[in-house]
Amino acid sequence: MRPMRAEDVDAVSAIEQKSYDYPWTSAIFRDCLRAAYDCWVLVQSGEIVGYGILAAAAGEAHVLNVCVARDAQGEGHGKHLMRRLIDLARWHHASRIFLEVRPSNTRAIALYFNLGFNEIGNRPNYYPAKQGREDAIVMALELFHDAE
Repeated sequence: MRPMRAEDVDAVSAIEQKSYDYPWTSAIFRDCLRAAYDCWVLVQSGEIVGYGILAAAAGEAHVLNVCVARDAQGEGHGKHLMRRLIDLARWHHASRIFLEVRPSNTRAIALYFNLGFNEIGNRPNYYPAKQGREDAIVMALELFHDAE
């Protein structure tokens, strides 16, 4: 795993395009890099197989995007990426980390629960969907820090 670079955007965008009906554009990934968000890629045999993006500010962190290429799913890469993002949130001294997930994405929801996230709310009509819009489940993980 390593930080994402500008030259990775095409490969990351290709994974995104194959993974989602309503994918982020290459420009969004470039904007995340320019904004100095924590953007990471997971590389296996010289190829990018996944990525994660975290924004951290004001004592909170937000998982903006995490994805594993379809042909690399089921190998623990998603958990590995999420653990890295959680570690980065702690490094930023965030007290909690948030994310949104489609209710239809049951594998991701199971992963987030396994990592200690809890459902804290719902965002109506958050995601574009084939039949109009889909709600988002809002999840959060409380991060505890040792006294310094």
